[in-house]
Amino acid sequence: MPTDVRRERADLYRAGPGWDEVVVPPADYLAADGHGDPDSAAYADAVAALYTAAYAVRAAVKRRTGDAFVVGPLEGLWSSADPSAFTEGRRGDWDWTMLIPLPAAVTGEDVADGLTAAAARGTGLPVDRVVPFTLDEGRSLQALHVGPYDDEGPALARLHREVMPARGLTWNGRHHEIYLGDPRRVAPERLRTVLRQPVRPAG
Repeated sequence: MPTDVRRERADLYRAGPGWDEVVVPPADYLAADGHGDPDSAAYADAVAALYTAAYAVRAAVKRRTGDAFVVGPLEGLWSSADPSAFTEGRRGDWDWTMLIPLPAAVTGEDVADGLTAAAARGTGLPVDRVVPFTLDEGRSLQALHVGPYDDEGPALARLHREVMPARGLTWNGRHHEIYLGDPRRVAPERLRTVLRQPVRPAG
């Protein structure tokens, strides 16, 4: 069976509706940075470049080992100079790093070979912006959001204004989203997104 990060760490890719605590170990990704509205062409091109790179890395692993892996779900790190930009939906103020997770079996050489092959395809996509990235989140709170992305605001407001203060916690990293549904194929009301916030004790 092909390696699948969602099976390797099922506890991190499943969540309930409440804000539960998890400990997230370091993990490797392909990443592309950007700024502004995720409905923009720049965002779409960055995501397309990520997938191009991910499938090229998958091909490099298959050449080396004879086995492929399942390309993981799209994920995103989100931040803003003003955290209210998220609860108020001011998309133009958002900074983002879009991610695709890599299984533990993928080596640095596989990534380098895949990125070189992706760049050589001449797709016109910004593959040169895709880089290897290691994320170490540690203690985090996460919950499952079901519905349109634009409806996440109330859940995040509750996290920031109620859940974290009640537990004596504060931010310890960027807001992280894991997209378990494809918005091109799934109705907005059925989209499933894991919302994650790294935390530490306040003060």
